[in-house]
Amino acid sequence: MAGHSQFKNIMHRKGAQDAKRAKQFGKIIRELTVATRSGLPDPNSNPRLRAAIVAAREVNMPKDTIERAIKKASGGAGGDDYVEMRYEGYGPAGVAVIVEALTDNRNRTASEVRAAFSKSGGSMGETNSVSFMFRRLGVIAYPASVASEDDMLEAAIEAGAENVVSTDATHEVTCEVESFFAVKDALEARFGEAESAKLDWRPENTVTLDEEKARSLFKFLDVLEDNDDVQNVYANFDLPDDLAEKLSA
Repeated sequence: MAGHSQFKNIMHRKGAQDAKRAKQFGKIIRELTVATRSGLPDPNSNPRLRAAIVAAREVNMPKDTIERAIKKASGGAGGDDYVEMRYEGYGPAGVAVIVEALTDNRNRTASEVRAAFSKSGGSMGETNSVSFMFRRLGVIAYPASVASEDDMLEAAIEAGAENVVSTDATHEVTCEVESFFAVKDALEARFGEAESAKLDWRPENTVTLDEEKARSLFKFLDVLEDNDDVQNVYANFDLPDDLAEKLSA
């Protein structure tokens, strides 16, 4: 079990995020706001907004909530104004961590993220201090039931994807960032709407953790994710499957 996002997916399936639904919605509304203001309020001509809407649907955000957020953001002056920030550093056990944030107060967010690193025994570095250890990729996931492994691989290659990893539960298609929407659209034309579709940071190498170090790391990651300004957290750890299941039980 490599990487923070995959581990969190297990926790999501087990319902561990139910109590955080309101906070999760708040983070997605921020992304919808920034995405709308970065281009046109039409998702067909605004790729970032399309991705934000997909993320909203993944967590079952009501359609009227999505539309209201877009309408408010496209209303011109007024409302919250968010700035994108990325923080990087090393957490417990020397794990490399990337934190993406949308904030209306840079000083506050930087101070809170730095404090989280420091209290965990880690250290926050400069921009690009650890991102060179990750790849930025498009990741599109489907349930295994939509197609055979061979059919998904063939469709993904035809669409311009880079790789497909199939398991008993899912097909995960990865591609370059530049071809993300072309690949996503081609696959959805054939298999229907994806289970998830997003841009992700994937580690090139990982740090294997034992239970004690894993618990320390996840406590730190939870502090980061509980911060309202933090949108996404990525880390280059690896867990044995039995330990991943134990920690997510």
